[in-house]
Amino acid sequence: MTEHTLIIDDDPSFNAILVRTLERRGHLACGALDTVSALQLARETQAGKIILDLNLNGSSGLALIPELLAINPDCRIVVLTGYASIATAVDAVKLGAIQYLAKPVEIEAILSAFEDDDGPDFDLPVSDEPLSVDRMEWEHIQRILNENDGNISATARALKMHRRTLQRKLSKRPAKA
Repeated sequence: MTEHTLIIDDDPSFNAILVRTLERRGHLACGALDTVSALQLARETQAGKIILDLNLNGSSGLALIPELLAINPDCRIVVLTGYASIATAVDAVKLGAIQYLAKPVEIEAILSAFEDDDGPDFDLPVSDEPLSVDRMEWEHIQRILNENDGNISATARALKMHRRTLQRKLSKRPAKA
């Protein structure tokens, strides 16, 4: 029996493109746009490979990892995010993800992440220089966002920041270290 790949991403276009791309490469793939349909599809297909977006409609995709592993303890989960940070990468792996990749990402990187048995390779350079103030701010925002399960409004309140200001900061690329 061929193994299913489940894509869990709330962006309908990205989700559909990823499903089609995997199908063209000979994979059985299906997509879910929210947590309820994701869990239902995970039960129905017993997906062995799961591509999970970190931010699902303003909540953290990390909360799904234990539930997905409860459904199929042998599934391999790769977390994708447009909001990459060290804190969320560590949390994803602690919860059971095998890899953490920042968007935009090539399909080859996703497929090789499933094949890699060496565990996550964050490829984070270690520098003798301290982090820039902008990078420290980015990391702090990511940590608070993770603590609030990806909820933008709760994170803005915790940071004593206007919600739109936080959204603007999150829409920018991470600051250089």
